[in-house]
Amino acid sequence: MPYLILCIGCILFLLSVFGLYSPFISKFDLHAIQILSEHRNKVLDQIVIVLAYLGGMPFVLFFTSVWCLCCAWYKKYSTLIFILMGISGSIALGWLLKWCFNRPRPPEIYHLVENYGASFPSAHSVYAAAFASLIMLISQNHSQKVYFIGVSCLWLLFMGLSRIYAGVHYPTDVLAGWSIGFIWISLLWLWLQSRFDNNKLFVR
Repeated sequence: MPYLILCIGCILFLLSVFGLYSPFISKFDLHAIQILSEHRNKVLDQIVIVLAYLGGMPFVLFFTSVWCLCCAWYKKYSTLIFILMGISGSIALGWLLKWCFNRPRPPEIYHLVENYGASFPSAHSVYAAAFASLIMLISQNHSQKVYFIGVSCLWLLFMGLSRIYAGVHYPTDVLAGWSIGFIWISLLWLWLQSRFDNNKLFVR
């Protein structure tokens, strides 16, 4: 599974960077935001606003802390290290790339929620992909792994789409965010496998 996640991440990253410098895809990026902004309704607006809070750094840090405390309680120290390194690394990579690319946000007229920093990549999408990858890899030996994978995929999908709907990110920003989360977590998993007993990273 880590190699599959890594492969998907690399493909998405190449597509997103290509789209960043392609005039044709740049037009599609803006067109997608315009279409979604024309089909907004109050219910979806509220859902997207809630997702913006749940996917932001404060909640990410809170959820990570709770998860790590649970791992410490059950003495899953290897898993705890994986989670801490995974989330902290994804945050650092996301904001470093924002600074490097420094892509302007979509026009403010489309913004539904507050936002910070540059547009590329979407930090919310980075965090969502990192969480999803962590859960999928840690639970890959679990008897209910299908449900973990399904929920994880839905979470990152909804989070990414919500950022485009909110008018604060282009589709290529979201693809880049997903790719960074996938690549970082899968590479980290492969590296930690060579340091720990594989079974110590699994949840059964």
